Amino acid sequence: MDMKLEVIPVPVSDADEAKAFYTEKAGFTADHDHQVSPELRFIQLTPPGSACSIVIGDGISKSPPGSLQGLQLVVSDVEAVHAELTGRGVEVSEVQDFPWGRFVFFSDPDGNGWAVQEVQARG
Repeated sequence: MDMKLEVIPVPVSDADEAKAFYTEKAGFTADHDHQVSPELRFIQLTPPGSACSIVIGDGISKSPPGSLQGLQLVVSDVEAVHAELTGRGVEVSEVQDFPWGRFVFFSDPDGNGWAVQEVQARG
């Protein structure tokens, strides 16, 4: 039986500000933006090339805004991603080299933390 992770809720304080950050600065695609009810707004966003999306909005998560840490994107060229994110106005760490891979780190406006890992050859 296949089990595929499809959507991760990300707690944010301002859905419009977060949507603008993820689409305009982080380069995610806005898949859906539905006001389901006065208490529930569902915004689904997908990183380029990903099969998994995030969902933000109103009434999506009971976790405090900014409390999600360790979200990870995997890329083939971390230097190129660093340049693209920086060019879009995202505050990104310098490229950091670890024995387990090369990374950059950034946060959304609420402080939800993201890591971007360059894929290393598996041996």
